[in-house]
Amino acid sequence: MKRDFPDRPLVGVGVVVLKGESVLLVRRGTPPRVGQWSIPGGGQELGETVAEAAVREVLEETGISITVKGLIDVVDLIRPSEDPDRTGIEFHYTLIDLAAVWLEGEPVAGDDVTEARWVPTNDLADYILWSETERIIRLAGDVISRKSALAE
Repeated sequence: MKRDFPDRPLVGVGVVVLKGESVLLVRRGTPPRVGQWSIPGGGQELGETVAEAAVREVLEETGISITVKGLIDVVDLIRPSEDPDRTGIEFHYTLIDLAAVWLEGEPVAGDDVTEARWVPTNDLADYILWSETERIIRLAGDVISRKSALAE
């Protein structure tokens, strides 16, 4: 299914990867939000679980291996066309955002991103993130802490 002007919403997986007090950010190389900083992620493939999609997307986009810790939230990204000659919904993603922790590797831009780096969570304002992305990042630590507490 094509990604722009789809017939139905597409499932996307976003991953907040934490390493100490830093989060993994990528600069998007493809629409929507091309050129903007975000969390790694992408489309879920047929036959793939959400967690498998998260692990694959982070590895493809950044070279980082992760462990998924839990669900943060589900966010709708619906963008109407801004082209006056083309009406309708240009993009519609149902984004399943997961919390994860770093296992190994150093960030290297791959797949459909132009940059990848660890960013201290106190410096997020410097990256002009979509408000939903920043909210999701802020919630990730709570998800990981809750999962760790339950495991004890």
